[in-house]
Amino acid sequence: GHYISVDTSYAGEKAVLSSPELYSEEWSCVRLIYQIATTSETLPDPARLNLYLRQEGESFDRLLWSAKEPSDSWLIASLDLTNSTKKYKIVLEGEMGQDKSASIAVFEIKITPGYCIECDFEENHLCGFVNRWNPNVNWFVGGGNIRNSQSILPKDHTLDSELGHYMYVDSVYVKHFQEVAQLISPKTTAPMSGCLSFYYQLKQESSIVFTVYLRDTSGFYEEIWKTDSALSADWALAEVDFNAPYPMEVIFEVAFNSAKGGYVALDDISFSPVYCSNQTGMRTPFNPAEAGCSFEEDLCNFYQDRKDGPGWSRVKVKRNVYRTGDHTTGFGYYLLANTKFTSQPGYIGRLYGPTLPGNLQFCLRFYYALYGFFKMSGTLAVYIFEENHVVQEKIWSVLDSPKGVWTQAEISFKKPMPCKIVFVSWCKSFRDCGLVALDDVSLSLGSCQAADPLLPNPGECTFEKDECMFTQKKRGRGSWHRRRGPTPTSYTGPKGDHTTGVGYYMYIEASNMVYGQRAYLVSRSLRGTPGKQCLTFFYHMYGAGTGLLSVYLKKEGDDEDIPLWRRTGEQSISWLRGLIEYESDRNYQIIFEAIRGVSIRSDTAIDDILFQAGPCLEVEEIQFSSGYPDSLNEIEY
Repeated sequence: GHYISVDTSYAGEKAVLSSPELYSEEWSCVRLIYQIATTSETLPDPARLNLYLRQEGESFDRLLWSAKEPSDSWLIASLDLTNSTKKYKIVLEGEMGQDKSASIAVFEIKITPGYCIECDFEENHLCGFVNRWNPNVNWFVGGGNIRNSQSILPKDHTLDSELGHYMYVDSVYVKHFQEVAQLISPKTTAPMSGCLSFYYQLKQESSIVFTVYLRDTSGFYEEIWKTDSALSADWALAEVDFNAPYPMEVIFEVAFNSAKGGYVALDDISFSPVYCSNQTGMRTPFNPAEAGCSFEEDLCNFYQDRKDGPGWSRVKVKRNVYRTGDHTTGFGYYLLANTKFTSQPGYIGRLYGPTLPGNLQFCLRFYYALYGFFKMSGTLAVYIFEENHVVQEKIWSVLDSPKGVWTQAEISFKKPMPCKIVFVSWCKSFRDCGLVALDDVSLSLGSCQAADPLLPNPGECTFEKDECMFTQKKRGRGSWHRRRGPTPTSYTGPKGDHTTGVGYYMYIEASNMVYGQRAYLVSRSLRGTPGKQCLTFFYHMYGAGTGLLSVYLKKEGDDEDIPLWRRTGEQSISWLRGLIEYESDRNYQIIFEAIRGVSIRSDTAIDDILFQAGPCLEVEEIQFSSGYPDSLNEIEY
């Protein structure tokens, strides 16, 4: 057969292969048979194969899958495509990296209706199911007129003929007590829940245990089905409720106790998005958004215990140059504990979250900032209360963090029983009782590490690794710099970035520039699309001499840039959120222009740029402070 490949005469470049325009309202599965070959040992910048989904009306492709592991045989990748009403293209990208000996090859790409986890075992790629090799017992393909041991079945289930195929495992070679054979499905790549069904035959002379498990990326096994009958001479149907909110594998496991055990055969695995027993009171899938809050409107589903007293207050800071605002927009609400009304020695403020279901892997992220403590450790902690409220476990507490900087914390946890998250702030003594601030609590399914893949969302730039889709118009004195921590000049620039508080941002260093000098950060050419687009970013303009920050739209073929947004002069000591709605049906670029102001206290910074299709859901708050200092340091309760 033929395959298509990329070789190394293009080191450091990318090769792109795009499909015709596709359309499928049904759920479908993309199967890719590929190989990455290399002779060199591990390199810092290996060759990589990426697969993107390019949807109609989006300026950016969405990364579905990426691989960089070299192998000396063909591998199969299975990716679920959820049903959508939009037209799309599949785009394959080979990145050669710096490896001179690498090559990337693709042998077959196939898009079939249905779920990747389904299989009738009629095709030789077995839908990406793999046997976990064991010296003595393994799953084999049976049928298709292969003459083999007598115990194997005459007919498969799919075609009900001798030519059809199925998977089987036989006890003939069992050497030890409790030998186990495992057949492992491809990993799910999109959240799915419903009914998993399959047909099996089981013939046993001594006890065989046939079990089906789910295994998540951190290796936890959960048993979802086990054979109850001792014998099924004919194909029997098994149905089991299946819930995979994050990537999971299904494992079909057979355990034998002796060589005379018998055999198990398996065929026609299928999936339906409706639960098997159609009781409506089944599980409505848990929506993790209900356990998050930005505190802009209210406390969402968080609450405080009345007998604790008013520990946490929802507050807002008027935009000013003395006290940091909230993390969400810079002029919104956040929670503050140990405020002047409540601080007593030994005082504790508790904030309870909503009840979370048990047996799911969660990732909790939130932002906190501490002010006025001498000793920071232990002033904010996160506990998990199991539903009976007897057991509480501390899963995180603050050690040390930059004063007054919004810092991100992330914690992965999984509990067998339903539980609640509790934020606890604590004043040890009256003399050392500062303020604890909390904002932007979010919860997602899956562990934090899994939820944070190496390759970020292409329409987003946090500057943590590099400058993403942006480049400088000219390097030199008037340029943007990538930096972490505070800027070198005092009384200007941020103390930390907006993404995590300890990451990177882009800024102009005013002491290297002259008054009125400009620095440009220009995006690469972005795909024009009909309809509105929304650009969100965070900007930091603090310093008495601050100049201008402007954003322009440059359409392909136009000489003039279209001004979209502008701010002049000192704005706030906080990171503020900028929102811009724009449209361009031609390819275009976005340009951030910073102009240095009258003095060296003019370090202007930007961070967390995000492009989204569709109109902006909120309107930007534009408040200009009147310049009278008396109103600036108020906190509104």
